Amino acid sequence: MAALVPIQGLHHYAYRCRDAEETRHFYEDLLGLPLAHVIRADHVPSTGEYCPYVHIFFEMRDGSYMAFFDLGDGQAALPSANTPDWVNHIALQVESEAELHAARARLEADGVEVLGVTDHGFVRSIYFFDPNGIRLELTTRTAPPARLDEFKASAHAELADWVRTRPLAAHR
Repeated sequence: MAALVPIQGLHHYAYRCRDAEETRHFYEDLLGLPLAHVIRADHVPSTGEYCPYVHIFFEMRDGSYMAFFDLGDGQAALPSANTPDWVNHIALQVESEAELHAARARLEADGVEVLGVTDHGFVRSIYFFDPNGIRLELTTRTAPPARLDEFKASAHAELADWVRTRPLAAHR
């Protein structure tokens, strides 16, 4: 078997947006992620199919990106019909609880509905939706490194227990 390729980190997460400028305002002006790159094309490079689009990239402090495709038709991606709205989301990390509270205030001042601060025992988070209906989480770590190491040490056992005891029909 070939050796695993070491994943260095996230380069970008890409999603469809309904309006590139509306999305730019949200991610750059409200969340502070600078617009870093724009690609305009008429053909999809990987498939060759004709589909005019703009691909926009917002840079995070660690050098990774949030990216969006505007296909020019005013349509956002549809939510998954078999998945609750709270499940599929993107969690972005901020440095501190002070930054978390400042972000909440900034979002609410712009009319964005924010849930939280929610304490998850190792992080604290706020939740909200972007203009495309994508659920976002801003989170900050609160557990010390030793506690995080304990989570890693027990992760496989916790997952095995879930697989063995999960309530298969509980939410249907």
